[in-house]
Amino acid sequence: MYVRVSTDEQADKGYSQRNQEEVLVRYCNNHGITVNRVIYEDFSAKTFYRPEWSRLLGQLKEKGNKSNLVLFTKWDRFSRNAGDAYMMINTLRKLGVEPQAIEQPLDLSIPENKMMLAFYLAAPEVENDRRALNIFHGMRRGLKEGRWLWMAPFGYRNARDSFKRPIIEIEEEEAAHVKWIFENLAAANYSSEQVLLHARRRGAKLPKNKFWRIVRNPFYCGKLYVPEFNGEKGHFVKAQHQALISEDLFYRVQDALQLKKRKRRTEIVSPEEIPLRGFLKCPKCSRNLTASASKGRNQYYHYYHCTSKCGVRFKAKDVNTSFRKFLSKYKPKKGMIDLFEMIFNQAFLSENKIDLSEKRKLKTAIEKLEQKISKTRDLYIDEKLDIEDYRVVKRRCEEEIERLEAKGTKIESIITQDIPEKVKKALGMAERLDLFFDTADLGIKRKIIGSIFPENIVFDGKQHRTARVNEFFRAIYKINSMIACKKISPKSKNSTLDRVVDPLGLEPRLF
Repeated sequence: MYVRVSTDEQADKGYSQRNQEEVLVRYCNNHGITVNRVIYEDFSAKTFYRPEWSRLLGQLKEKGNKSNLVLFTKWDRFSRNAGDAYMMINTLRKLGVEPQAIEQPLDLSIPENKMMLAFYLAAPEVENDRRALNIFHGMRRGLKEGRWLWMAPFGYRNARDSFKRPIIEIEEEEAAHVKWIFENLAAANYSSEQVLLHARRRGAKLPKNKFWRIVRNPFYCGKLYVPEFNGEKGHFVKAQHQALISEDLFYRVQDALQLKKRKRRTEIVSPEEIPLRGFLKCPKCSRNLTASASKGRNQYYHYYHCTSKCGVRFKAKDVNTSFRKFLSKYKPKKGMIDLFEMIFNQAFLSENKIDLSEKRKLKTAIEKLEQKISKTRDLYIDEKLDIEDYRVVKRRCEEEIERLEAKGTKIESIITQDIPEKVKKALGMAERLDLFFDTADLGIKRKIIGSIFPENIVFDGKQHRTARVNEFFRAIYKINSMIACKKISPKSKNSTLDRVVDPLGLEPRLF
């Protein structure tokens, strides 16, 4: 006896395995049929890849098997797929086993009964297909309205509203990881692999494929994609759930991911005791120094050392102390901070005017696109344009409007920033850079080193030296040097002439 229900049938229609078993046992008692075993199945009948049925089929193929009849209440308990059902009936018959539904009995030796069998098998299949189609259309309608009806993605959790409809809510801990990932990808300080590595260190449980689904998914900026179906083009709709990031941030991340060439990034791979790892060059062989720790009796001792045979090895503590002294040279003199603050603010005001002008241009462009959609709609209403052309024009205009609005949001965010205050704070850090370096965490320390020194630093055992520094800091140092050395004596009568000239030689001079 084969007793089957699927989970949705048992919940929605009240099918019961106990009821089916009772009916089958009564039938067997009335007809003198000996019950060999009862098979209970809780699985869909769309296919015959069911655990208990597969086990039963294996038992029926055994040589010692004595069963010659498989009973079930109705043919839809046997299968809901007509093609698979015919193949399984032939398989059972070859094994000398006859399948039979006690409430829909058929003598399959009579050819005409095969028509009834086709009806019994096709009816549940049609019911399944109709139910699936209704569910599909219902879910597509919900998607068009901006509702997410599936398992909540990373950063959200499934919930129900007051009307018991499925909704998604923000899961704060995961959402914080998502925001951090997008912000760091947009800043382009690290590669995507490094961002994933650091996110895992922060506690985000993200496999690589899931990470890429997150950073490419417009779901997180409040957009849902409705796929193409039955002549209707695929398009984006505004979602009902709360977005974790802005559209501007999402598009900036997409642009950053598409760039083939990236700026040099520093990777946080060092312990706190060796922040200069990867930034030092060997004074003997010019190779990059690495760093490691040696275990002492009571603690670990860290060293910067070369991987070649030159044997260069420095105590990390001495190198770090010397670097702090080296960094203190790049402290601007009194009055420099005020000068740079004024220059930066003037530059920002100048850029701000450009941004306001750009914002007006964007607004004009959006208005023109909206007018184009309106005119196209009028042509369609007047039957001067077919529906397909109208949809194409409308979709293209809406996509361009979304892009322009996202760009406008970015400009608005720049204009509304308190730039003068941020400039003052940043220049204040530049004024006390060595102290700021001491109190910063490892990530900030490495950013400071990487931004100031585009080339690796050389430590000769006593002091640091480098061939080139960042133009901003070099300018500060140059200005200070020039102010210090170009003081002209009051006794000089040739104050406008160069103070240093080439010595006269035997060769004739060229002017």
